[in-house]
Amino acid sequence: MSREILVNVTPQEVRVAVLEQGIVEELHVERTYTHGFVGNIYLGKVVRVLPGMQSAFVDIGLERAAFLHVADIYENRGKYEDDAKPIERLLHEGQSLMVQVIKDPINTKGARLSTQVSLAGRLLVFLPQDVHIGISQRIEDESERETLRERLQALLPEEPPGGFIIRTMAETATEHELKTDIEYLTRLWRDVSLRSNELPVPSLLYQDLLLPQRMLRDIASEDTATIYVDDKAALTAMQDFSQKYTIGMTEKLSLYTGERALFDRYGVEEELNKALSRRVDLKSGGYLIFDQTEALTSIDVNTGAFVDGRNFEDTVFKTNLEAAHTIARQLRLRNLGGIIIIDFIDMERPEHQGIVLEELNRALEKDRTRLSVNGFTRLGLIEMTRKRTRESLAQMLCEPCPTCLGRGQMKTAQTVCHEILREIQREARQYSAREYRILASQAVIDCFLDEESQSLVWLADLIGKTISLQVETLYTQEQYDIVLV
Repeated sequence: MSREILVNVTPQEVRVAVLEQGIVEELHVERTYTHGFVGNIYLGKVVRVLPGMQSAFVDIGLERAAFLHVADIYENRGKYEDDAKPIERLLHEGQSLMVQVIKDPINTKGARLSTQVSLAGRLLVFLPQDVHIGISQRIEDESERETLRERLQALLPEEPPGGFIIRTMAETATEHELKTDIEYLTRLWRDVSLRSNELPVPSLLYQDLLLPQRMLRDIASEDTATIYVDDKAALTAMQDFSQKYTIGMTEKLSLYTGERALFDRYGVEEELNKALSRRVDLKSGGYLIFDQTEALTSIDVNTGAFVDGRNFEDTVFKTNLEAAHTIARQLRLRNLGGIIIIDFIDMERPEHQGIVLEELNRALEKDRTRLSVNGFTRLGLIEMTRKRTRESLAQMLCEPCPTCLGRGQMKTAQTVCHEILREIQREARQYSAREYRILASQAVIDCFLDEESQSLVWLADLIGKTISLQVETLYTQEQYDIVLV
């Protein structure tokens, strides 16, 4: 598989695009002033314990206190509910606590925390509070899993410094590479432990790598052909990191010097704009509609202009198959998380449902984020979840429309006219004015002069006062003021 990684660097932000066979499969954006918090380790202070919610709020030095649930406290990890200790027996207000961010602050919610610390390397994840050795679920062959476990155990001292999870990239790693990763992670943990004894509460003990270095650690692999970077300083920093921790990637790093902007040259800007759009067109003529809310994301599949030559059932089946691949890709591009509901076009034949579900699962195998697909419901919808750790692409790059306030629609000019007429009636009962002046947008004033002209005359006669109109060009269609003269 031909994979290329593009790193676009500006003083304001860093953007990374992952291309496979020339098609953009992943997009990552990190703003300079809003570096994500996931993976950061803090020394925090418990500011409030809530037994009723079995949770606590912890001050880690951010704008809002972070949230810690009893299930994310290491002492309760893996225990059945009957054996787990209640949070009031584990924590008390004012207590100092080492915690790690597992979910960024999103909207009005604070960061989500865990007391089970993990440090990610290129080949391994170090769990300093554990002793077991785990294997990535993506490594399915049982004999290979056992071989990897034995290889790692042979490299560890008699008294291991902690537990490890073997990542997928370790399948082809040498003993030297594994040992280097072990030494790096254990040295990192020693530094974190020392800082926790020296720094005041709250303090940042460890900050996860910046996006370019995380990309080298987590995304770049043997399948990667080239990593293009369009900034010399960023390239140098990535080469230094690679020579220490991802030696095989150093020779793949290359400075991009083309005349066109890097993302323009590979069509990434166009894909980024599509990933912010509500509608995504399919090659066949069908299309998808994405609606993202705070609780869930719904995806609606439509045939659009696609008409197969044989019959409607085949048209529906082919559209759904194409949609399955596009949906999986869009989930990665948009970084959508939480509950996701997919409304495929209704299929009469059960075998078609099975094939579409299988195709969706196959397309989702590329996703490095944990997810689960529950299959078709009785209503013909697919329910799935995708782990949400950072803001989605739209949440990071966009804000609610100031005109419609995020509703996606506006009141008509006629509706606003009726509101104004009712408001004048209310004010006429309370105040005595010589004239009522309406300040509104051009569309609303035009409506008063045309369709609602008779209503305006009727109201003026009713209250016995003059009603005048004035256009305010800066007003949105829903904005208006009534001035008493």
